[in-house]
Amino acid sequence: MDCCVATDGLTKAYGETEVVSALNLMVPCGSVYGFLGPNGAGKTTTMKMLLGLVHPSAGSATVLGKRVSTKSRVQVNARVGSLIESPSCYPHLTARENLEVVRRLRGQERAHIDEALATVRLERTGSKPVRAFSLGMKQRLGLAAALMGNPELLLLDEPTNGLDPAGIQEIRELIRSLPEERGCTVLVSSHLLSEIDQMSDHVGIISHGRMAWQGSMRELHARAKRWLALRTTDNARAAELLGARIDERGWINVQALEDTPVAQMTLGLAREGIGVVRLEERREDLEDIFLALTGTGASL
Repeated sequence: MDCCVATDGLTKAYGETEVVSALNLMVPCGSVYGFLGPNGAGKTTTMKMLLGLVHPSAGSATVLGKRVSTKSRVQVNARVGSLIESPSCYPHLTARENLEVVRRLRGQERAHIDEALATVRLERTGSKPVRAFSLGMKQRLGLAAALMGNPELLLLDEPTNGLDPAGIQEIRELIRSLPEERGCTVLVSSHLLSEIDQMSDHVGIISHGRMAWQGSMRELHARAKRWLALRTTDNARAAELLGARIDERGWINVQALEDTPVAQMTLGLAREGIGVVRLEERREDLEDIFLALTGTGASL
């Protein structure tokens, strides 16, 4: 698997406090990689180290095949777009004028402005100054600036933070489309499980600066425990026969079974004169998996 981002024991300490500890991050090329963790887990610091904005205390980071260092930072960042923390812009300028500043600084072609504005759907803002933009529009302008020049890698730090549901959905759909439409890899951080689940095909879970788990979203969902919950005409007798327990809501919970054993189970209960009135498959949700992986006992 080719990786656009790979870190080896990446560590950052401030004094005696490690905010990122021996992090081994692997972001597959062409993916949307969700960097998931509570606020203060070390996500932003990690992204700043990938951009060379923060010098690591130990370990190394390789971005787009080059090891990040003081010497290579400019060369690497020319191929990377980023939106870290809140978007920076000149409030008295229009969206187009703000991107013109970015274009000149990067020595890019004017056509990139129209392309970036169209991608984030800000091409019709005209002479409206950025100070009159909504938070969602400012966030999209920051994303447009990050997309200037068709970067190979995009680093987005909490891009949906503070947005309303419509704005969140809009940014989410845009991020999902970028690998296919733009051919870029996206590393996106969030403290929201639902957002990472809907945006990403790979995920890394960070807790207290350490990687708790990483892999594909499919693999993460596969870790979920499965079971069957049923209700019958005689729950006490059915639970006794099945060697199962009845939960506080009156459901009998048994280990998940394949179709044939489930059919045999229901037929066996019927032979005992017990009718099955409800039968549902249940699955552990991502919140439970997160808590089990990190052992924090604290919700995101």
